Amino acid sequence: MTRLFLILMVFVLSCRALKGNSVTLQNEKVYAITNFGAVPDTSKLSTAAIQNAINHCSESGGGKVIVPAGSFKTGTIYLKNNVTIHLEKGAILYGSKRLTDYPENIPDFIFFRKDILRRALIYAEKSTNIAIEGEGTINGQGENFIVPEGSKVNSYTVRPYLIWMIQCSEIRIEGVKLRNSAFWMEHYLACDNLLIHNVEVFNHCNKNNDMIDIDGCQNVKISDFTGDSDDDGITFKSTCGRPNKNIVITNCILSSHCNAIKIGTESSTGFFNIAISNVVVRPSIISDRAIYGKPQGHTGIALETVDGGSIDGVVINNIRIDGPACPIFIRRGFRARPYFAGQKIEQPGELKNISVSNVVATGASVNGCPVSGIPGFPVENINLSNISIKFDGGGNKKLTDKQVPENEKDYPEFNMFGDLPAFGFYIRHAKNIRFSNVHLKTESPDARPAVFLSDTHNSRFDNITVNNTGPSINIVSAEKSSNIVLNGFTAQNSGYFLNLRENENSGFSLINNVLTQITKLVYPENQSESVVRQSGNLK
Repeated sequence: MTRLFLILMVFVLSCRALKGNSVTLQNEKVYAITNFGAVPDTSKLSTAAIQNAINHCSESGGGKVIVPAGSFKTGTIYLKNNVTIHLEKGAILYGSKRLTDYPENIPDFIFFRKDILRRALIYAEKSTNIAIEGEGTINGQGENFIVPEGSKVNSYTVRPYLIWMIQCSEIRIEGVKLRNSAFWMEHYLACDNLLIHNVEVFNHCNKNNDMIDIDGCQNVKISDFTGDSDDDGITFKSTCGRPNKNIVITNCILSSHCNAIKIGTESSTGFFNIAISNVVVRPSIISDRAIYGKPQGHTGIALETVDGGSIDGVVINNIRIDGPACPIFIRRGFRARPYFAGQKIEQPGELKNISVSNVVATGASVNGCPVSGIPGFPVENINLSNISIKFDGGGNKKLTDKQVPENEKDYPEFNMFGDLPAFGFYIRHAKNIRFSNVHLKTESPDARPAVFLSDTHNSRFDNITVNNTGPSINIVSAEKSSNIVLNGFTAQNSGYFLNLRENENSGFSLINNVLTQITKLVYPENQSESVVRQSGNLK
């Protein structure tokens, strides 16, 4: 048996020596880049050799292009049909430090920034059945493409992506480690059937260091992913005429100095049928950057549409958030930015049918969590259940009377309104909101209510526990709101439970609330009979 095995191995090696470029193993052709002239020496450029291996593989019907153990340097390489780039354990593919090694590529596809986004280390356009896999590393060396502040050079044009794929299909990214992009780490634009599995990203060397950007893609699965980024984490963008649709993300560990899970900001066409589960958002290992008074991160979960596209049908479940200043941020605005010249956006996109459940968050800032539409265009059908958030607290009495600006055309960010009139959730221009089993706690005393409702209608809040470490003016404030059920609150240390701030409130029901050390249920008392129905409340 041993002799037979040796004979077979000699035969395989002989075939490889005779062909010089490839060997067929188990019906799959394998092409080592070293057989095409690539050298494991970062003082030498192996771009041409790697590209020749890819071209030969694709033209021969497809297979694997092998990057063996060792350090190789390359400029832009083009991934083509039916080709898998396989990085063996110990293989490191370094991006060149010279911009001239990254030729410009301007695709036919229309999208925002089409004329300025031009370069990538690994580029694919209209390719199918492509993959990057293995136990090796791709390092973009993006720290070499920092554009000085005040420079007249458009930094978007001179900072390559690590991976950029446009109008591709049947894509698989699996097992590899991705490091140090000069720009976004991965941008998948108008792609179909994308799988990202067991990938590790670290991106802290330049500006706009996003982790993953899914843009106008459909049928996407991301699982068992670990990432740490200086900018947004797993991000859904809509910069083109194609919506994001049918997306599943699960079993991920994320760290971000910006937004860990983000749908929107760039939101031209929309986001539909998205399910996200089993995610840990933890502090970055790069901890020396303070943002908005917090040591790490802006937002844990951000859902934002401002450019006419809709967000409809998002389910988020089993999330642990530690560090970001704002655990949950939901915003429907109307920046109305076009993605091509001459486009006119008539009205805001919808933001509806959202479920966020089983979230535990700590380290939230004094800012609070905004859930906000704009006048005439509410967020709707938002369901938050089994949520526990620990806030810093420390808000003062003046904030309870703050007139919050609309800022409907502004870039959406959790702190766009400043510190809010609620330490927990500030809900404005909303309808059909449902909170159930929500626990809101402060680390230090906060004078603000836990919940502030403004222009909020047909909504229900069940089994809400408020644990403010000091006395507050009231637990819930409301203005211009109607048909609100407050059921099963447990709260204490407050002057009032419900503060009706405007005469335009109507149809409030206070049912089965357990309130201790509360002076009055409703303020002002002369509105209570006509506006508020009370039943089973204990104080």
